[in-house]
Amino acid sequence: MRAQNEAQPFALKSRVYYEDTDAGGIVYYVNYLKFMERARTERLRMLGFAQSQLAGENLLFVVHSAEARYHAPARLDDEIFITAEVIELNRASLRFRQQVRRATDEALLCEGQFVVACVRADSLKPRAMPEALRAAFAHDAGLSPAGE
Repeated sequence: MRAQNEAQPFALKSRVYYEDTDAGGIVYYVNYLKFMERARTERLRMLGFAQSQLAGENLLFVVHSAEARYHAPARLDDEIFITAEVIELNRASLRFRQQVRRATDEALLCEGQFVVACVRADSLKPRAMPEALRAAFAHDAGLSPAGE
C-alpha cells in the first residue's frame, strides 16, 4: 500500500560534527546514509519499537536497496533535519523517502529512497512484520493497515 497523505514526515534534528566531515570540512558523502539510518531508527522508536527489543523478538530490519542524490554540501557545525517518510508499506518491507536539509535555510542537501526489509534475526530470511508494528507504521503514514 502506498501513502496518499500530505502529513509532515518524521524529522530528526542533528548537527554536523568534525567526525562527519572530510579534510575540507564538508560532510563525507556516505555519512548522509548514516544520518538517514538514524532518522529511520528514531522514527521506529517514536512509534514505540526499539530495535534492541525487536531483535529479542527475532526481528531485524535490513536495507534491501538504497538510492541517494546529493544536491549541496553540509558543513561542519551545520544544524540539519533528516526526514523519514514511509511511502510504501508491504507485508515484509517498507519504502522510505528521506531528505537531509540544512536548518538555517532549508536547503535540500541530500535525498533518497530506501527499501527496508523485515527479516528473522536468526536466519536473515524475510518475515512478515508483526501486526502491531505494521499497524503503527500504517497509522503514522496515514495508510490503512489492512491489505497490501
